[in-house]
Amino acid sequence: METPPPTTPRTEPTDADVEAFKQQLGRPPRGLRAIAHRCPCGQPDVVETAPRLPDGTPFPTLYYLTCPKANSAIGTLEANGVMKEMTERLASDPELAAAYRAAHEDYIRRRDEIEELKNFPSAGGMPDRVKCLHVLVAHSLAAGPGVNPLGDEALAMLPEWWRKGACVTTVEEDAQ
Repeated sequence: METPPPTTPRTEPTDADVEAFKQQLGRPPRGLRAIAHRCPCGQPDVVETAPRLPDGTPFPTLYYLTCPKANSAIGTLEANGVMKEMTERLASDPELAAAYRAAHEDYIRRRDEIEELKNFPSAGGMPDRVKCLHVLVAHSLAAGPGVNPLGDEALAMLPEWWRKGACVTTVEEDAQ
């Protein structure tokens, strides 16, 4: 797959972005801070969330993949055993393990720049296993290529989910 280009630096969410999020996930956003990546179709596909939700609950998933088309494609990878295979490779490939640990440290650093969550893990199973490809792909999309090796690998395995059009349309777009 051609990797979606990185978005220009994160952007503040617009009303249309919030509406897209609601349609994508079927609920209003919680702790939404920014749009961390936009799908080539123009809709948000990764959002940045606050380390704590408005009620104070810790929410360690800094980057949250919202596009249902991308989520479905990643679910297929997970069902096909990709996470298990990646975890096994971490145990036998020291270079991959070191790069994945660096991805973990990058994730924690980015989250801690917003608010430190003491004694909370990063996300997606980092740094020792692969627990959620959705998080790893979201990290790769938000941070850009070369930061999360397993997120980059999973992203490369995905079909071009945006090619058949946006997953949702907002009222603003419908008026155009």
